[in-house]
Amino acid sequence: MKILISADMEGATGVTWPADVLPGHEQWQRCRQMFTSDVNAAIAGFLDGGADEVVVNEAHWTMRNLLLERLDERAVLLTGRHKALSMVEGVQHGDVDGVAFVGYHTGAGAEGVLAHTYLANSITGVWLDGVRASEGLLNSRVVAEFGTPVVLVTGDDRTCEDALGYAPGARSVAVKTCVSRYAALCRPPARTAAEITAAAKEAAALAIRHEPAPDAGPFTVEVEFDAEHLAGAATVVPGVEQSGERRVVYTSDTMYEGIRCFKAVTTLVSAATEERYG
Repeated sequence: MKILISADMEGATGVTWPADVLPGHEQWQRCRQMFTSDVNAAIAGFLDGGADEVVVNEAHWTMRNLLLERLDERAVLLTGRHKALSMVEGVQHGDVDGVAFVGYHTGAGAEGVLAHTYLANSITGVWLDGVRASEGLLNSRVVAEFGTPVVLVTGDDRTCEDALGYAPGARSVAVKTCVSRYAALCRPPARTAAEITAAAKEAAALAIRHEPAPDAGPFTVEVEFDAEHLAGAATVVPGVEQSGERRVVYTSDTMYEGIRCFKAVTTLVSAATEERYG
């Protein structure tokens, strides 16, 4: 049994504000340890549950945040940027039995600690086939195309509620309770690690690769920005059209293509923002 852990940082134990997750800050250095603790707890649980192989894919910011020297030695770490499927890189090889979303968060425009979708700001909402989409929802549709179920989700309580919409059978662990976008009632890492390990052990039984549902697409993605010029910038991507003053829309036959288009849109939009004014 092979498990892929997609590890984001905003939903990690103890994380509540930007300095906790932005490389270079003192708080980031401190929170890297708790982030690594959450991931190690998931690794231990999956291996206890019968997994033979665990691959951890770094999915936050520069994708160089986890402490390799403190990672459970039974797992391997895919670290660094510029990967074909970004947050769920590796699932496309067709040998992953289950995916875990560790340290995830809610989407742009939703309630939740450090809520956003790909970009920390600039994007105010994303919709997949008319449904407001988090990174969890988008990535769940990608892995489904390869017959891989989402079996575990960890993050704040709002993230666990969001997961009920895209992975209702998955195990979930709320490592903190959202108070606002920048505040949470946090549980110590010793407690959250034990809870994540127990949930991952149960989730291993759900890791059963299956045949992808035929003809699930096409998929329509709509993205709303906080400024009109960003919508214009996004239309440089072929197939992306402006659907409103601050909105763009595109349709893809598969979510593999859809998430890659979304990645291109966010990359262009990031380059089109100016300091402070966005």
